[in-house]
Amino acid sequence: MTGFRFQAPLWLLLLLPLLIVGVLAIRRQRQAAILYSDVAILRSLPVTVALRLKRWLPWVRLLGLALLILAMARPQHGREEFRVRTEGVAIQMCIDRSGSMRAMDFQLQGRRCNRLEAVKEVFRNFVAGSGGSPGRPDDLIGLVAFGGYADSKCPLTLDHGALLEVLDTVEIPKPIEDARGRVINASLLEEEMATAIGDALTLAVDRLKDVAAKSKVVIFLSDGENTAGVIDPAEAAKTAKTYGIKVYTIGVGTTGRAPIPVVDDFGREVLVSGTVRLDEKTLTMLAQTTGGRYFHAQDTQALEEVYAEIDRLEKTISEGRLYTEYRELYQYAMFPGLALILLEIVLACTRFRSLP
Repeated sequence: MTGFRFQAPLWLLLLLPLLIVGVLAIRRQRQAAILYSDVAILRSLPVTVALRLKRWLPWVRLLGLALLILAMARPQHGREEFRVRTEGVAIQMCIDRSGSMRAMDFQLQGRRCNRLEAVKEVFRNFVAGSGGSPGRPDDLIGLVAFGGYADSKCPLTLDHGALLEVLDTVEIPKPIEDARGRVINASLLEEEMATAIGDALTLAVDRLKDVAAKSKVVIFLSDGENTAGVIDPAEAAKTAKTYGIKVYTIGVGTTGRAPIPVVDDFGREVLVSGTVRLDEKTLTMLAQTTGGRYFHAQDTQALEEVYAEIDRLEKTISEGRLYTEYRELYQYAMFPGLALILLEIVLACTRFRSLP
């Protein structure tokens, strides 16, 4: 909704006295300066174009002053402040980025990809929409990524564009090598490759517990078992239940063997069969304790079905205020006003100069 306004409208009050004083001054200038006994001969003289234009000269200055007053009132144009009332759910996403998410047992658009790539792509479609899906434009959505420790990547927000930009930065930890090819972050890498389920859920609950929403949800995606952290997953689930937060858990992949990319002695990336373990018991416990549901997703289609379930959650009204800066328009009145005043002064002192 576009709008026009004056930032300092009190300046407009000067227009009325300017008009009154200007009209009185013009009338006074029209009074005779020299009295003659008979001006009949002068009246018979033809009225030239210059004489006609000279009559309008005082009005030129008056118009210039009026434009300067308008400029001082600071006219502005832009989008007005307005409120938006929407219905949505407060959703905290928890995405596992541990080492087991490297397993290349998912498909995206006909190509093989790792589990994290698949999770991010389906999450992106869930938020922004794809095909006939409108996405989740009315939901407050935040993001927590976790491996050996939990990290709040994005607070709850309606700015889903910024959220998806943050999502792109979530990656599986990689080794850092020095010039000799030695891994210099080996100890830290080992810790980051673990899975801290309890810590991640606790952090998600902390981000949701004070939100004024009737429906608060954690979507928890993991493909491993709890191997790190200081908080027990069962205690984290009880805390979520205390605050009325439902936890929807999604087990990604399976227990057993899965292709995992590794770098061979020649620097090439190859796939080898590695052991992965999915702790469905823990994930089911988290969901059941909080009144949510557990889903097992072995492919992207299953992930999409899980997200479709969220659409049936209870809605809640949220209100936000949107602002847009106004664009200044004073220059469109100031410069013509100065030009008119300067023109009147130049013409009054040259072509239309009066004597006496």
